[in-house]
Amino acid sequence: MSNFTSEDEAQLQSMLRQLLQSVKEKITGAPSAERAEEILLHLEETDENFHNYEFVKYLRQYINNNVGSVIEEETERCTSAQNQGEVSGYDTLVQHVAKKTRESKEYREMMHALKNVMMVVVESLINKFEEDRLRNKELESKTKNQRQSGCYTDSCSDSDSSFNQSYTFMSQEQLQLLAERLDPLQPKEVRQEALQTLCFASPSDVLSSEGWPNLRKHLTLSLSDPDATFSEKILRFYAKTFSSFPFNMTRDVYTSLAKHLELYFLSGEYSLRISAGLDVSNTDINHLLKKVRLLNEYQKEAPSSWIRHPEKYMEEVVESTLSLLSVKCEPNLPASSDFLGPVYFLALLDTKAVWFKKWMHAYYSRTVMVKLLGKKYKSLINAAVQQCLDYFEFCKASVNKNFRASNFSLQYCSDKENLSYTGPELQYVYFVHSLCLLGRLLIYKQGQSLFPVQLKNRKDSVSITDLLVLFIQLIYCSPRSPKTALAEHTENYSPVSLVMEILQVLCDQTGCAAECLYTDAAIDALLHPVQSLLSGTEVHINGLETTLIDVSDILARIAAVEDGLSVLLYGENEKAAKEDSPTAVHVIVEFTKKLLHDDISVLSGCELLPVVKGAFIFVCRQMYRTCEGLQMLIPYGLHESIAEAWKKTSLLSERVPTPVTGGDSTSSKSLESKNILLWEETLLDALLNFSTTPKGLFLLHSTGAMNDCVNFMFNSLSKKLQTDEYEEFGSRAIVTQMATTPAGAVALQSSGFIKALVTELWALLECGKDDLRISQPKSTPVDPIDQSCQKSFLSLINLLTYPAVVELLSNQDIPNKPTYSLREVPTDTVDIIDRLIILNSDAKIHSLFNYEQSHTFGLRLLNVLCCELNTLLLLETQYKVSQALLTAQEENVTETSEEPGDFIVDGLSVERNHVLVRINLIGGPKERILPSRVLDKGSDPYPWPMFSSFPLPKCYLAELPRKAEFKQDKDFDKLLSLLKCPEKQTGWTETCRKQFCKVMKARPDNISGTILAELIEKLVSHLSESQSDCYFRTENYKAVDAAVKKESLSSVQQLGVEMTVRYGKYLSLLKEEHAEDGLCFVLMHCEKFLKQQQRTVVSSLCCLQEHYTAYDWFASSVFLIMSGDGERTLKFLQQFSHLLVSAFLWIPRLHLSIHLPASTVESGIHPVYFCSTHHIEMLLKAELPLVSSAFHRAGFTPSQICLQWITQCFWNYMDWTEICHYIALCILLGPDYQVYMCISVFRHLQQDILKHTEAQDLQLFLKEEALHGFRVSDYLEYMEGLEVIYRPMLLKEMSSIKGQSTQMKQTNT
Repeated sequence: MSNFTSEDEAQLQSMLRQLLQSVKEKITGAPSAERAEEILLHLEETDENFHNYEFVKYLRQYINNNVGSVIEEETERCTSAQNQGEVSGYDTLVQHVAKKTRESKEYREMMHALKNVMMVVVESLINKFEEDRLRNKELESKTKNQRQSGCYTDSCSDSDSSFNQSYTFMSQEQLQLLAERLDPLQPKEVRQEALQTLCFASPSDVLSSEGWPNLRKHLTLSLSDPDATFSEKILRFYAKTFSSFPFNMTRDVYTSLAKHLELYFLSGEYSLRISAGLDVSNTDINHLLKKVRLLNEYQKEAPSSWIRHPEKYMEEVVESTLSLLSVKCEPNLPASSDFLGPVYFLALLDTKAVWFKKWMHAYYSRTVMVKLLGKKYKSLINAAVQQCLDYFEFCKASVNKNFRASNFSLQYCSDKENLSYTGPELQYVYFVHSLCLLGRLLIYKQGQSLFPVQLKNRKDSVSITDLLVLFIQLIYCSPRSPKTALAEHTENYSPVSLVMEILQVLCDQTGCAAECLYTDAAIDALLHPVQSLLSGTEVHINGLETTLIDVSDILARIAAVEDGLSVLLYGENEKAAKEDSPTAVHVIVEFTKKLLHDDISVLSGCELLPVVKGAFIFVCRQMYRTCEGLQMLIPYGLHESIAEAWKKTSLLSERVPTPVTGGDSTSSKSLESKNILLWEETLLDALLNFSTTPKGLFLLHSTGAMNDCVNFMFNSLSKKLQTDEYEEFGSRAIVTQMATTPAGAVALQSSGFIKALVTELWALLECGKDDLRISQPKSTPVDPIDQSCQKSFLSLINLLTYPAVVELLSNQDIPNKPTYSLREVPTDTVDIIDRLIILNSDAKIHSLFNYEQSHTFGLRLLNVLCCELNTLLLLETQYKVSQALLTAQEENVTETSEEPGDFIVDGLSVERNHVLVRINLIGGPKERILPSRVLDKGSDPYPWPMFSSFPLPKCYLAELPRKAEFKQDKDFDKLLSLLKCPEKQTGWTETCRKQFCKVMKARPDNISGTILAELIEKLVSHLSESQSDCYFRTENYKAVDAAVKKESLSSVQQLGVEMTVRYGKYLSLLKEEHAEDGLCFVLMHCEKFLKQQQRTVVSSLCCLQEHYTAYDWFASSVFLIMSGDGERTLKFLQQFSHLLVSAFLWIPRLHLSIHLPASTVESGIHPVYFCSTHHIEMLLKAELPLVSSAFHRAGFTPSQICLQWITQCFWNYMDWTEICHYIALCILLGPDYQVYMCISVFRHLQQDILKHTEAQDLQLFLKEEALHGFRVSDYLEYMEGLEVIYRPMLLKEMSSIKGQSTQMKQTNT
């Protein structure tokens, strides 16, 4: 439209005029401008000639020319996507194309050009219309000899009327004459005639005339006319104006009405008092209420349009309103608190201050409101605060006198037929209005700036905290609605429900809540009823049970937010917290325990007692779901109290009779049985939520309720999945924690969870959803793991940790059936391996509908599982996965008669090649090269060599960098001299540690080889001779070599030895031919040595059998550090076993150990999990909140991946040098450095973690990818900073593992 000419403009005007004339009748018949606009918008649906209008034809052609190509391209693209199943249904296609078209550049340019042209056309059309109208008026005035103009029905939109009546068009002179005739000094008959004429005049003419200011002044004065019909007509004119015209025209009408009311309330003739009440049936009162109501209706509507007009217009409306409402506080009024001001009338009509809520909603108007309230009308806020204080004092007096305050507070709401209000009722209505107004004010930062306020009758000012405390006190001091038919209605205006609504909104607005609610004073006020019940003092509260439920609701909302949780746990100022004043968490937990033990006599026998118990358990649950919250709750043994209550309830629920069809479901026994079952589920849910943290899961196991909790979780998830209510983040995290422990994995298996997961996976991989198969065939997947299977894939990865794999797969042979039915669906993990991973027969291949997709899924799963080295050893020894993959590669070649065929490069062979290299090579990011799983573009799409037998091609082994020459410096020389010093003087250990840190920061490469071996060897030897440093007391190992040599290692240990030696030789650390024998010697001696410190445990768990099922990666690491010297390694490990750090670095050290409580051993949960990884999660939330949040979003847990890293000493994740530094760090600086190390790794990976969380493959990234670019020395300074903050807590926790369960009980007692 860049070449838009005058001819085009004239043509468009003609088209538009034709369209408007055709729909003239429909528009003029509309009751309002909004309705007329709606008619035009829906014209296509209502006008059968719509597509015949020239203007519509023009628009269609114009759109087609500009965006037709965009629509065609997008339709074609979507059609092809629909054929692949990505877009389903015609409606979806149309919506998608429309959306993409609107987002296109062409569409934006078209709309911009069209808007500019139409503005020109419409403006010209309006100008012509005005010219024609003026010409017609001149002709008319001549023919009628200066008579008043007749009545014409106007069809233009700005003359629309809510009364749908004719208008009189008037000249400026006539309007000026009309204004003069409405002067109050004129005779009544003249004014009435003028007013009648005004009612028929077009409001747009009136408001835009030069005489409007004078007319407005006369109308404002005339509103006070004793003749009610006179002012009634003016109100009708105002109402018509409000409903039909924009804000810039109606603001004057509003301000004139507000000014009239203000003058009326200030006049001497107004004499209403609160104490006298208010009779609405009185004509004068009724007329006054109509005026206020008209004002209030405009107040509610104005905010939707005033942003489109100059700010000064809005300021006029706001100021006139505030000026009116503050009339009571004017200094020239009699100082009487009995004055019935305009705010009372507004409160009667808008009790919950909806007008104020709308005015404060937008920043545009909120700024003006707060500015005016602060500078000129602070008295309004003061009066509202005073009203709340007065009501509170009344409630306190009523409670103390055992007098029910509800007599005055509820009557207002419930008495519908009474047309009069008493003084107390008026006060209550104003109180509700004030409460809602103040509650809305506190939500916003600007509103909070108005506090503190100074009241006349109070010495101290009222701060935000004081106001919040007042609101909270209203919860337990205010009357509560009686249990009657009117209760639901009255509850809408009850102080408790209003205060609860305010507090709930504050809790949702986290920034404001921090300013208001997260204070010791507010928390103390909330806990006042609880404290009173705990101390046994007499409680004067209306509806104690419901009050406690309301209090718990707010506490739970506070605990759900990190800052709020911190206030509950540590108080407003953590550093200044006093030991003699317990924080909120202690009060809440103590009260919850007493509730569970039925120790609160006042509540015994109450109907709502189970609800109160459940509510406070939920508050505790919000706290113990977090690591820091659980730490505070552990001494109270809350898990034991909940478990005890559950066991009692479980016994009762077993006696509940089975429901009979046709029986009375409303009988008391039926309701009682339902309540018992509901209470049991509440307790199980509470116990289940302990498992969101590692230590919480450990506590859950100690209660003996794990299996029941998992069954409850699975049943609940099944129900929610059926109704699409499944909130997965929390449940996925619980499942992930469960799967990291042996008992948890067994519980998941027995509950049917794993069967359901495998069945669902099979349906997605092989069958597809039934409802989609009917309408269209399943699309061919593009990605290796189809999007439909991604969720199941991640769930399996979360589930199949090594502790779970041991319990689910140990001694489980794969079926290898001769035939498989197409309807045969796998039900457990063994079937997954059999049907998707080890496809070693034609029967298995032919049983799959989607062979390539399903086998690719299995290979990808195998690849992730084998990243955990212990799982790899188990799968390799039990199922020979390497051989199965090699055989498959060997068979996947081109057929030639003369020479060996070439490998066929396809999706499956590429996947197998990657897995084979991964599972047969040990090494960090710089020590091994993994082949790509994606084909490249070009002539050689897959340059990586494939193989069908070992050894691997050498191209997958990275060339080790040449060892850097030792660079001498003072710190390094001092460290060497310390090591060579024969006498260890006092402070030698600390000096050694400091020098180690200096060398690590300056020249970390120097800490390697013989220097490293000598360093850790001498330090451990020195510490093991110190009684204070020896954590474990053990007898000397006396086994002779001959006895040990007769023992044979398990197949897992033997394969681990082979892998270790292969890695050691690659690193040039092992040169002897008998290295394998040396390592076997070490491992057999260690097993024999540790067996002396083991207890006998009878358990069905595979991990608790006599022999340690996994491989000893720490002992193997030390063996390599000692350059394959078996005797030196064994001596070091024997000395090392005395130290606390051995419990966390050397995982087999505590297998069935007598040093741990029997309950800890029987759980099968290692201290590294319930201690180290628990605190890793705690520190992660404090130090790296974004990473912690990312894990939560992914439904994955830091504890699972950290346990994997620690168990295998970071093998395959870090290069050998960094592994040595990690071990040295923990030995020299303390076991807490294991925690700092993992936090440092997460800090290094933060950006990658956030990116992969968005890509929904965080688990894959963390398990498959090595730690590229991570160096221990780079983060040593950061770890030292963490040590300063967290060491006291961590060492205390780590030192308590020998008496973990008993210590908890002792602390509790």
